[in-house]
Amino acid sequence: MERIGVSVDNSDHSSRVRVTTSSSSFPVIRFLQSPVTTVLEYSGVLRPRSNSYESETLMRDHLHASNSDTVSGGNQEVSIRIIGEEGEEPVSAGDGGGGGGGDTGMADFAAENGSGNYFTYQGQRYNMQQVSRWMAQFVPFYLLLLIVFIRQHLQGFFVTIYVIAFLFKSNDILQKQTALKGERRLSVLAGYFVVFALQVIGVYWWYKNDDLCYPLFMVPPRAIPPFWHAIFMIIVNDTIVRQAGMAIKLLLLVYYRKGKGPAFRRQGQMLTLVEYALLLYRAFLPAPIWYRFFLNKEYGSLFSSLITGLYLTFKLTSIVEKVRSLWAAFKALSRKEVHYGSYATPEQVIEAGDLCAICREKMQVPVLLRCKHIFCEDCVSEWFERERTCPLCRSVVKPAGIRSFGDGSTSLFFQWF
Repeated sequence: MERIGVSVDNSDHSSRVRVTTSSSSFPVIRFLQSPVTTVLEYSGVLRPRSNSYESETLMRDHLHASNSDTVSGGNQEVSIRIIGEEGEEPVSAGDGGGGGGGDTGMADFAAENGSGNYFTYQGQRYNMQQVSRWMAQFVPFYLLLLIVFIRQHLQGFFVTIYVIAFLFKSNDILQKQTALKGERRLSVLAGYFVVFALQVIGVYWWYKNDDLCYPLFMVPPRAIPPFWHAIFMIIVNDTIVRQAGMAIKLLLLVYYRKGKGPAFRRQGQMLTLVEYALLLYRAFLPAPIWYRFFLNKEYGSLFSSLITGLYLTFKLTSIVEKVRSLWAAFKALSRKEVHYGSYATPEQVIEAGDLCAICREKMQVPVLLRCKHIFCEDCVSEWFERERTCPLCRSVVKPAGIRSFGDGSTSLFFQWF
């Protein structure tokens, strides 16, 4: 829909003609002129300006002022509005006695919202437009720098994106295989294990002439790495170590493939223990790289030693936390009884009804929770992988503890330092 407006304003011996056209489509021409401002207005961050062109013609007649007053009869405004869509108002023309008809829109806005709000909005709009203009000037240059930077490190970018995408897909596969429980196929698990192992071996073989594998043995690189090369080494090592951990978890799934309720609970505890051991090892991985990076004698012996000491202090705090989590996972594995209840007696099962409320089948290895509700151990163990409350009464049953990775998942957060 397109609107055309024409207004003629005669005041103070001058005539002003304003022609306005507007359209609801995306303003392509304005986007090419000021892309940031146009996107902000189109997305609703800024109040959109009228998508219009305005031509104002001021005609001042100093010699025939009396004739102009006679024709206009004082202050007069003539407005013509043409609406090109059926069902709306026809062509209309009106005249009013108030001067400054071109500002009626702003006057209406100020009347409805208050003059203070109107001028506040105008100030905010001006500030946002200044910021958008600044961004429109500098963002293209920064994009060019980014393109050049990517071109200089093209191989590193492709390798990083590849190993991260492979990791996310592997994490999804591992969770699906863990959820299958007794329906897992040995051939599928073996195939995934080979693929994961080849991924780990292939990456380190590709960089066999670099210092990429040194941090795996807690050995600093031979030379001081540049900043972006240090980041690349940390990301790749952290990702590939997690990939190796997933291969180990696949072996656990093979071992517990034909297990029952208690065996699957032990499988979840083993997967959690492996994950926390992996988190502890990953906490050490960046240390040799940053140690070599900070211990740069070019900055002075005192400064480099001070920075290195501060980093090692912060690293020690992180490692202590990981050790505590690993110890808690080990204690959970060594605990033979369920820590959210006890095994139910036959009399308790008969009294509650020999039907699990989760799987709707006959109870297998029934467990009596602290809230006195009974469920299959396999069902309630899987429930407590995600929740801490009873499936029926919603009372808190499982004590707060470490996060469980019994579903086969792997932490996707990167260990940067």
